[in-house]
Amino acid sequence: MSTNRAEIERLQTSLGNSLHEHWRLFLTEGIVLLILGILAIVVPPVATIAVEVLVGWLLLMSGIVGLIATLRMRQAPGFLWSMLSAVLGIVAGIVLLRWPLSGAISLTLILTVFLVIEGITSIFYALEHKRELSGRWSLMLFSGIVDLGLAGLIFAGFPGTAAWAIGLLIGVNLVFGGSALIAMALHARDAVPAANA
Repeated sequence: MSTNRAEIERLQTSLGNSLHEHWRLFLTEGIVLLILGILAIVVPPVATIAVEVLVGWLLLMSGIVGLIATLRMRQAPGFLWSMLSAVLGIVAGIVLLRWPLSGAISLTLILTVFLVIEGITSIFYALEHKRELSGRWSLMLFSGIVDLGLAGLIFAGFPGTAAWAIGLLIGVNLVFGGSALIAMALHARDAVPAANA
């Protein structure tokens, strides 16, 4: 038991020292994410199209790589299924790159389903924490309710919400992620390394 505790303390010390040593990198990353998030919130349709184009390129490249690998292994079992998968990746990538708005509609539906599942899961997680008298349950419950509210809002305005929903949500995510990194970096800057404590 004491060996595990000592190992955990050594790991925490090492992590704390590393954060203190590299706080400027985390601060820079946080600022960049914050700026990108604000831009995505200000112009969500542009951010939505950027996400679509990125997903399109990822699908296209993975399809091409899959096709090359499949053609090199013609004798392998499942050749036709592998070929079909590669061709579907290429076609999906081309469709997203050629008509990004149609991809935005599909991804918005997927995002709505994800938010519903995430919201329900967060609510049940919060209720489980409440039963155990954990102090974090109310924020988790609030997060789940917000997820369900966002899903309802997006679905109520669908398909019009497809033009801005993904970009706006990515922007909000980047703002919160960037802010968290900035706060962590500033805390790590002021923290005293364990070796000096």
